[in-house]
Amino acid sequence: MKNNILGLPVKESEVIVTELNALLSNFQVYYQNLRGIHWNIRGRRFFDLHVKFEELYNDSQLKIDMIAERVLTLGGTPLHTFEDYIKNNELAVGKNVSVDVEAINLIVDSLSHLLKMERKILNASGDINDEGTNAMMSDFIAEQEKTIWMMQAWLEE
Repeated sequence: MKNNILGLPVKESEVIVTELNALLSNFQVYYQNLRGIHWNIRGRRFFDLHVKFEELYNDSQLKIDMIAERVLTLGGTPLHTFEDYIKNNELAVGKNVSVDVEAINLIVDSLSHLLKMERKILNASGDINDEGTNAMMSDFIAEQEKTIWMMQAWLEE
């Protein structure tokens, strides 16, 4: 078995790079969904949600950069075109979402799907002792689980 400069098996690292690029693509769609609901939200909860959605898209932008840099660290090339993002996207695209409940449900559904992708990457990175990817996925998962819990609590009003 051949290892890369990080001491990780090349073949397995390439699989993780592919999965990270899929995650990157889906995060780009999630980010754009958040921008759209931030811009288009209407109603009595506008002020609170407008700020919350901005917080979420800023966080997503940071995560997108972290994912791309991890792809590079593992020796891959991060996807960077809209064509690639759409081709690899599995999330619902929120077009003209302006209703609060619809926006929150879009976030919860998107995060739930991102969590599935991240857990798959977490398992693969754990199998080869890729602690860099593993730690990043663990951090993402913990944060997103909390966000889902908070969004679910908001929906229960």
